[in-house]
Amino acid sequence: MPLFTLGLSHKSAPLEVRERLVFDEAQVGRALEGLKTRAGVREAALISTCNRTEIYTVLGEHASPNTVLQWLAESHAVDPAWLRPYLYMHQDADMVRHLLRVAPGLDSLVLGEPQIGGQTKAAYNDAMNAGTLGQVLDRLFQHAFAVSKQVRTETGIGSNPVSVAFAAVTLARQIFGDLTGYTGLLVGAGETIELTARHLHDQGMRQFIVANRSRERARDLADRYGGQAIELGSLPDYVEQADVVIASTAAQLPVLGKGSVERALKRRKHRPIFMVDIAVPRDIEPEVGDLDDIYLYTVDDLQEVIQENLRSRQDAAQQAEEIIDLQVERFQEWLRSLDSVPVIRRYRDQGAAHRDEVLARARRRLARGEDPDAALEYLAHTLTNRLLHQPTVRLREASENGRTDLLEQGRFLLGTDDDQN
Repeated sequence: MPLFTLGLSHKSAPLEVRERLVFDEAQVGRALEGLKTRAGVREAALISTCNRTEIYTVLGEHASPNTVLQWLAESHAVDPAWLRPYLYMHQDADMVRHLLRVAPGLDSLVLGEPQIGGQTKAAYNDAMNAGTLGQVLDRLFQHAFAVSKQVRTETGIGSNPVSVAFAAVTLARQIFGDLTGYTGLLVGAGETIELTARHLHDQGMRQFIVANRSRERARDLADRYGGQAIELGSLPDYVEQADVVIASTAAQLPVLGKGSVERALKRRKHRPIFMVDIAVPRDIEPEVGDLDDIYLYTVDDLQEVIQENLRSRQDAAQQAEEIIDLQVERFQEWLRSLDSVPVIRRYRDQGAAHRDEVLARARRRLARGEDPDAALEYLAHTLTNRLLHQPTVRLREASENGRTDLLEQGRFLLGTDDDQN
């Protein structure tokens, strides 16, 4: 029962290749159903994001991985020969290890990023809904989710910010603690400011002012978080209301000067203001940082925080790899245990058949008026003989043929080895 993964990611393929192999969310279910119809494909799941497209499969004994490659190429109308150099393949234990590294973000572009965890769960749900999960992949994905939680709990790989927006909000929390009740002034309305707004909101901030050259874009962002939109030219009049100011515009000259901030501080009675200037060129005059009660950080300051946190994540990643090595072996042990299932099931079925037959005979004896103790003795004696007969015969044959190895294994399987005495 080979486990097999075929995929490409930011490590193996450039963006122009990755974007050609992305599966739209609406396509995933039908795509999986189509893959399941290919010869030898027993189970299948698909992770598809901007940074990776990976197909996880359980194949039949004589199935070829080329089946999956051909399907992937056909699904996006590309030549398999063109696609092949960008692909990686993992089989059996290597496949298990790969998924266990993907789920907690150890294989991500940003080490330890949390989004891939949700994307992996979405892939599991898609496969479940498409009916392409079986016993093995179901167990593997559930194992990956548990290991991901363990990695994040025991190593703290995702506890430190590695984005500019998150680093800015983390610094704000270091100064103010709980951000509930504080006001944020966001200068600009681009992606970084949007992320910053989300992180501030997640940390309890509910009062926002958004300043932008385009009042409409400012309103769109402000409305999402119940804030107020203003034009960039009105910015100096609102600084006094802000406890946190984060600026990221495309302006060529500063949009906030030292004089405006000084006046705002006086009106605030010198309550501190935390400022982060993410823009290049700068949005806030550097001299603002000389003022008392102003905590001004630049994008370079944040990069130092980010790099330090990346180093911390790399240390955590080493601990995570040790956890994953152990958990790969545990999954492999479970997988190997599946080989015993047919044998155990057949042996138990034989035992149940003996039980039912002997029990029926004992009941007939009772129905004929036989003494209950005699009927019970017959039941116990006959059932014991039935259950022990075949193992006893085989052990005797092993002894007669000099198969001491089978005798030793028999002692172990029957629980009669010396340690059990």
